[in-house]
Amino acid sequence: MSRAPYLTSRLQGFGTTIFAEMSALAMQTGALNLGQGFPDHDGPPEVMDAAVAAIRGGQNQYPPGPGIEDLRRAVAEHQQRFWGIEVDPASEVLITAGATEALAAALLGLCETGDEVVVFDPLYDSYGAGIALAGAKARPVLLAPGRGGGDGFGFDPDELRRAFSPKTRLILLNTPHNPTGKVFSREELALVAELCQEHDVLAVTDEVYEHLVFEGHTHHPLAAFPGMAERTLTVSSGGKTFSCTGWKIGWACGPAPLVAAVRTAKQFLTFVNGAPFQPAIAAGLRLGDGYFTRFAADLQAKRDLLGGYLEQAGFLVHPPEGTYFTTADITPVADRLGGAIPADSVGFCLALPHRAGVVAVPSSVFYTDTRDGRTLIRFCFAKNDALLADAGQRLIDAFT
Repeated sequence: MSRAPYLTSRLQGFGTTIFAEMSALAMQTGALNLGQGFPDHDGPPEVMDAAVAAIRGGQNQYPPGPGIEDLRRAVAEHQQRFWGIEVDPASEVLITAGATEALAAALLGLCETGDEVVVFDPLYDSYGAGIALAGAKARPVLLAPGRGGGDGFGFDPDELRRAFSPKTRLILLNTPHNPTGKVFSREELALVAELCQEHDVLAVTDEVYEHLVFEGHTHHPLAAFPGMAERTLTVSSGGKTFSCTGWKIGWACGPAPLVAAVRTAKQFLTFVNGAPFQPAIAAGLRLGDGYFTRFAADLQAKRDLLGGYLEQAGFLVHPPEGTYFTTADITPVADRLGGAIPADSVGFCLALPHRAGVVAVPSSVFYTDTRDGRTLIRFCFAKNDALLADAGQRLIDAFT
């Protein structure tokens, strides 16, 4: 790979995100975009109306540095209501520019140069960049179908144990997991908690899909495990839960010293953001349980709808346990076509809009070693049913 002029050595190799590239390809070709993870509908009216009221009511200037008090209270209420976790809204909750800023500020505020960060591979693309910006080093642990027992994505417990070392500063854990859709089990998280305590390691958990978990699976916050409340920073956001990804309202919560460290870094990134959207997300967090239940059930139906089309088109589908995303293996399709379409995920996804009029994301870009995801691609199903049906039929027509 050629070196980018002027770009710091820490970010060499990090170019335009795959989401931007594939969304641009969708625009160029007129293909249906099942690549980037955003819904094609607005969130609940109560949340939308609260944002409009805040704008009309003059909440358009800088909010307080930690976030408006009402949203910090709503986050604390949410943690207690859904997960039984108590946090002080005054000192243990920080509002951020989406989960992405919370994660970047956590890595910048908590890691020293040379520290190691344990991550599960594949990893969301901002993780690698954030670790690099902090001068730290990623220690990946592979997630793969059938690994560690069971049919879904799993990991080798011994590999996880070996990833911890005297240099380990923290583990960065995403559950439910993007891009695989894995929801880490209670047993898996208990092992993570055990290793964090054994090695005196911090945990930063990305839980933005906490309410997008499907039947048969349960989200378990790591902070709720014995011995973990004092060493875990929990990150989430309102974008996925309330279908307003463009608002970029996230939060980090946990022990006051951890939150203070993250706040120190965060104040020199965006400082503050999204004043009128903060009260709107507070309104969303206080919606009745029915909203959250219906939202997950609706997404599960969309998962099943798209998954059925993918199977008819010949893909090997790995049904997600949560999130917006389905992973599919292209091997059966590529083998049947005998070289008529590339058999690697990047080449396949670049050809897909032209052959089928559909955009997906190559999962290989999320892996430290791209060979581990060479035949896997990711589809977003957080779309209306008519679009999913259209895309599904296009795939069937193109590959059968």
